[in-house]
Amino acid sequence: MTLNTSEVLVRKTDGAMKSLGDYRGQVLLIVNVASKCGFTKQYAALQALQDKYVGENFLVLGFPCNDFGNQEPGTLDEIQEFCSTTYGVKFELFDKVHARGQTTEPYTTLNQFKQGGDVEWNFEKFLIGKDCKVIARFKSNIEPESNEIKTAIESAING
Repeated sequence: MTLNTSEVLVRKTDGAMKSLGDYRGQVLLIVNVASKCGFTKQYAALQALQDKYVGENFLVLGFPCNDFGNQEPGTLDEIQEFCSTTYGVKFELFDKVHARGQTTEPYTTLNQFKQGGDVEWNFEKFLIGKDCKVIARFKSNIEPESNEIKTAIESAING
């Protein structure tokens, strides 16, 4: 099954809607993030990925999610402040979402990819190709700096 995200609308932190299709031509790593999770340190590695590949049409998009253990209880302003001051995050963060149960976009669509089903925990990652199609899904324990993720990103950039 080919999963295309070009029609998916997501809510920016200012409340405006944005289509993932607006990112066509760029490789995206979409991540559900949380500030009080054991995986929170991945913020730094996600920013490092963006810094490494940004000149090659690569972006990380973060979607705060409070579905798992109430680990993202803050307001959007608090989340942005925490991410920037603690981990130097400059990648785009969006409005809070639901990644399981009664999902909201982008997860209503992303959860249909391959090893389908709802996201299982914070910091699950989806790699989206330049054509807006989902390429890969990485569980939370797969670190952003892993060879598996870097190889997939480089293949998508060069593919």
